Amino acid sequence: MSGRRIPVDKYMDRAKEILSPARIILAIGLILGLAIVTMVACSKEVKPTYTNAKDSFEQATKLIEAKKYDEARPLLTEVTNRDSSKVYAPQAQLKIAESYVKEGEPDLAIEEFKKFVKLYPESKYAPTAQYQVATLLFSQIEGPDRGYRSAELAIKEFDKLNEMFPRNPYRDVIGLRLQKCRNVLAEHEFYVGNFYFKKGSYKAAIERFEIIYSKYPDYTDMPKAYYYSAMSYKELKEKNKALEYMQKASDTAKEEKLAKKVKKELELLKR
Repeated sequence: MSGRRIPVDKYMDRAKEILSPARIILAIGLILGLAIVTMVACSKEVKPTYTNAKDSFEQATKLIEAKKYDEARPLLTEVTNRDSSKVYAPQAQLKIAESYVKEGEPDLAIEEFKKFVKLYPESKYAPTAQYQVATLLFSQIEGPDRGYRSAELAIKEFDKLNEMFPRNPYRDVIGLRLQKCRNVLAEHEFYVGNFYFKKGSYKAAIERFEIIYSKYPDYTDMPKAYYYSAMSYKELKEKNKALEYMQKASDTAKEEKLAKKVKKELELLKR
């Protein structure tokens, strides 16, 4: 059976023509050219340049609103460095700090707010910047086991706010937050004291509870500390001290479960 002959040579010649080195080089050149044009266009888009303080500040503000923080911050830095009028420089420094807050970078925000207070202590925004430093530290408090360091730092910064700006508008809020910070620190001391108590290190436990009495007299769970001080003294065979602290626990305990335990132990100690 005879078939139609396929012109192989014709197709081979055509393939060679299509894949000729000159055509390949031309195609590569076109691709590279398009890539370069695209990169140049993108670079122009993502790198806004400084013009003047007012316009650059407004441009950076829009970039922050668009969540383009990495593009906004270099522009704001230029404003802080080049604004000879000092009208927009303080606002630019605040915006840098605020951009880190929005981006979820509290540690970087804290440093930028501190920088603002140092550079512009007389600014009307300085109390707000100092308040932000303290509040960001306060927000990092997780609990007595891990949050006590943040609580210590927050107390320091809230106290600084009151010292530097005694007429600041946050005084009522500061009082409540300082109370919480002190409570966290007291709870940390109790946490460690209770750990020693469970280990049988009763003297070490008592030392921790004594820190609570001397440094944090407004601790909200003070009856609990009194109870464990009493129990520690009981284990050390110091009955009078045990009675003293168990009586304090009895006088202040409001939580029903603790009150029952205190009543039982107090009766045993009085025998």
